[in-house]
Amino acid sequence: MGRSRSRSASRSKHSKHSRKRSRSRSKSKSSKKRSRSKELKRSRRSRSRSDSRRDRGGSPPDRTDMFGRTLSKRNTDEKQKREEEERRAEIESQSQIRQQEIEERLIEEETARRVEELVARRVEEELEKRRDEIEHEVLRRVEEAKHIMEAQLLQELERQRQAELNAQKAREVEEKSKREELERILEENNRKIADAQAKLAEDQLRIVEEQRKIHEERMKLEQERQKQQKEEQRMILGKGKSRPRLSFTLKATE
Repeated sequence: MGRSRSRSASRSKHSKHSRKRSRSRSKSKSSKKRSRSKELKRSRRSRSRSDSRRDRGGSPPDRTDMFGRTLSKRNTDEKQKREEEERRAEIESQSQIRQQEIEERLIEEETARRVEELVARRVEEELEKRRDEIEHEVLRRVEEAKHIMEAQLLQELERQRQAELNAQKAREVEEKSKREELERILEENNRKIADAQAKLAEDQLRIVEEQRKIHEERMKLEQERQKQQKEEQRMILGKGKSRPRLSFTLKATE
């Protein structure tokens, strides 16, 4: 079915091209013939005008012929007769040219049709002879195209796999970088916390030491105060118990 369609399509294309060529050749021939006929007609008209001018210029206005007609009238009649004959000859020539063009076009179309049939028959015979070779070539090209498509598919899969691996590596590198950054931040925070705790411990020790010193100072002041109070009390008690001294003298016996 596919070969018959291709043969019919090629046959129709060839027939169209042949008809176009025949039409173009017939048109060119007819145009050339029409141009030749127009040139012939113009030359005849120019000759008739020159003859009429020559007749008018050479004959006197009042001369007559043997029938009593003036020469100008006779020249006019002869001129009209010649023009009528020329028109008839021109019409006959145009008719012959058209008939010849029609015959030539029919001959060209028939020739083109026969050539087209001959070419189509030769093509059909050649295709029939080379059918096995063509089928083998088609199968070979199909297999070749299939191998090419398989290779392209494998390349595409490999490219996708490589792209996925690269993306996975990039994600791993990014995650590692984030993890290292978090560890660094945690380490920095722990260091800051340890420094703060150490400083807080030092401040607490300093506060405790200051509190101890203050307490010792208070105790010392309290002891001093108590000692002073005791001393004052002892002095007060000592003054209350003191009496005037009695002096006793012993007389010597004689």
